[in-house]
Amino acid sequence: MGLFSDSTPAPLQPFNPPVGVHPHYCVQPPTTLVLKESGFFSGDDFSIKDSNGVDVVVCKGRAFTIGDRKEFHDSTGRPLFSLRNKTFSMHHTMIGEDATGKEIFTTKKHFGVGTKMTLTFNNTAHDGQPMELELRGDFWGGSADIAINGRPAAQISRDLMNMREIFRDKQTYFVTVAPGVDLALIAAFCVCFDEVKNEKK
Repeated sequence: MGLFSDSTPAPLQPFNPPVGVHPHYCVQPPTTLVLKESGFFSGDDFSIKDSNGVDVVVCKGRAFTIGDRKEFHDSTGRPLFSLRNKTFSMHHTMIGEDATGKEIFTTKKHFGVGTKMTLTFNNTAHDGQPMELELRGDFWGGSADIAINGRPAAQISRDLMNMREIFRDKQTYFVTVAPGVDLALIAAFCVCFDEVKNEKK
């Protein structure tokens, strides 16, 4: 057993007031995002969907390189954010910017045992105060948690029993997001993690 053991995701408690940078993505029902390993930075178009097959985040892709950006939109084509690598950074850092080039979140990979990443942002879905998401666990190996001040905001699992018959791909993963938490922000965090993971290969 590794540092972070697999577990069946428990029901996530709602966040009220909401948490995120896109208020219309802070929905009340708990939502499960569906992600496929190694698809994000291949240079192909891709989307992150919910468990009903509805697009949550869409990217018109090019291969992600230093100095390049990837543009993310909602299902109607409305810009959400772009991602770029921050050069000359001690920690692997990625910057999320809005359509005007304003920084709206930053992710960092931290050195140490296991996986730890953080995403910092101003909570514009509520009061604009700075907040931090923290990811710990073995994201692609089985399970991980995303928390805010120690409180679970999302849970990542490789095998949700109620999804087995819908998605049979063994490289499919499920991210269950608490009500009131920005789905697009959690999707962005997962994309950033995948980029960090794949650069080690």
